[in-house]
Amino acid sequence: MDWTSDSDGVDEFQWESDDAGEEGQPPAPDAPTSSEVGPSKKDCERGASHSNLMAHFVAMGFSEKMVAKAIKDNGEGDSEAILELLLTYAAIDKSPSESERSPGVCPSGSDKEIWDDDSSDMEDFEDKDFVEEFSDKDKKLWTLVEMGFTTDEAASAIDRCGQDAPISELADSIYAAQTAERDGCFGESTASSSTEYEPSQSYGYNSVRVTKRKKFTENGYNKRRCYPGQRDSVKKVSFDGEMVFLPNPMVGFGLPNERMRVVNRRLPEAAIGPPYFYYENVALAPKGVWATISRFLYDIEPEFVDSKYFCAAARKRGYIHNLPLEDRFPLIPMPPKAIHDAFPLTRKWWPSWDQRTQLNCLQTCIASAKLTERIRCALSASGDPPPPKVQKYVLEECRKWNLVWVGLHKVAPLEPDEIEYLLGFPRNHTRGVSRTERYRSLGNSFQVDTVAYHLSVLKEMFPNGMTVLSLFSGIGGAEVALHRLGIHMKAVVSVEISEINRTVLRSWWEQTNQKGKLIEIPDVQQVSSDRLEQMINTFGGFDLVIGGSPCNNLTGSNRYSREGLEGEHSALFYHYFRILDLVKCIMGKS
Repeated sequence: MDWTSDSDGVDEFQWESDDAGEEGQPPAPDAPTSSEVGPSKKDCERGASHSNLMAHFVAMGFSEKMVAKAIKDNGEGDSEAILELLLTYAAIDKSPSESERSPGVCPSGSDKEIWDDDSSDMEDFEDKDFVEEFSDKDKKLWTLVEMGFTTDEAASAIDRCGQDAPISELADSIYAAQTAERDGCFGESTASSSTEYEPSQSYGYNSVRVTKRKKFTENGYNKRRCYPGQRDSVKKVSFDGEMVFLPNPMVGFGLPNERMRVVNRRLPEAAIGPPYFYYENVALAPKGVWATISRFLYDIEPEFVDSKYFCAAARKRGYIHNLPLEDRFPLIPMPPKAIHDAFPLTRKWWPSWDQRTQLNCLQTCIASAKLTERIRCALSASGDPPPPKVQKYVLEECRKWNLVWVGLHKVAPLEPDEIEYLLGFPRNHTRGVSRTERYRSLGNSFQVDTVAYHLSVLKEMFPNGMTVLSLFSGIGGAEVALHRLGIHMKAVVSVEISEINRTVLRSWWEQTNQKGKLIEIPDVQQVSSDRLEQMINTFGGFDLVIGGSPCNNLTGSNRYSREGLEGEHSALFYHYFRILDLVKCIMGKS
């Protein structure tokens, strides 16, 4: 079994010594003395039923003391409930050395310490807190290093922000520090990506091979390539192809119903349409990724936006496009931006100590029923309000899995239709496929309101409709955005590898009575120059090329193959560029 948890333990479930009774405190009723080897006398007197339960759970690896406490708290009637309580105890109060001992043994390894509701040895408790906090800090330090930061940068960020800060905030803090030193400071030599085209025998057209080379300044040092996030609003963002800045707040070039800020954005001549193009991917990608993406997409400065300014869930994304910035407008009605406004029924059960007002980024998977039951057991065994460490444990899991309150001590993951609502899709947009596939498809989709705000400038430009080349279409986020804007789609060439996603988009197309033509291609690798030229001759060209290539190897949650644009899936970005460049060349000739 794996007893992993990010919590620091729970006040109510503390390790206590038998000496606790010396200062007038009664000793724990079920605590065995150091001379006892088997169950205590009191345990034996409870009868055969109690002894059988004790032996059953001890054989599973739990300590007698932890089992005794679970039986005391829950009673002997429901063995499954006792097991859940034991799992909860282990998850809440796991120490760093737990992998080296049996579940339930105290950090010191002494059999004189037990779980108990009353604490009489605060010094020992604080020592245990320190050990567990150090473990939590190590986990975050390791995660930041895996994201590409140095150990010193990660440790400094944790010291500045505190170990309770989420990974995204720690990453932003590192970016801010990099920003502060970018003028006149040089970092250690790092590799930057360059690309070469090589003939591909398997696909019949040029594929892209990413190679590495070192880039030095005049003084012989490699200038640090970074895309730091500034903790204050950035009034002027410079972009020279070497550094990409993640602003904080992440509001892009402006938000709905706010005064448009001055943006010194000049598009290179090669980037000017036709066609217009729009590319999306995760903002917090490994170092150098956005600089590479921007270099391929005509050195256009990315626009970084967090969808928490458009809905009640965060979704930090970067967008590179050649669309105009003036006269944008949002979809009406604008969605609520707070959890209680989006889901008012949760307000009744929401505890005062849960201060969340917005959800974190929506994932492709959800929390298990086992986890939500452990949370219920932990809260049921606690007071009201629960101790701070129980609160911390519960809140960490709620933030990680976007759990909402649906009853007394009861949390649950969002339903697929609730995620559809947060992402701006029509209700039951993904209905008809398995629950697992619904979560996966929605987790990889656009946030429709954000994308529609950027695309809104096209409505006046194409009053008679437009022809769209939709790459990596997914479940049709771009198509839904254009439809909700009232932009007629004369034809959409949709390129999507997932048959399930193609089914969802096709069903929506038919249900909304689209008058245009939908052409489906199952793979970007099948989009050749000849095929593009044929479609351009048929439709008279494309007005918009839109899409977001897979983020599998870019996202911070991927700790196994976070290989950037060289990863198997995220390298498909180069097909987006290849196809866009071919479209521009073919349309430029005609």
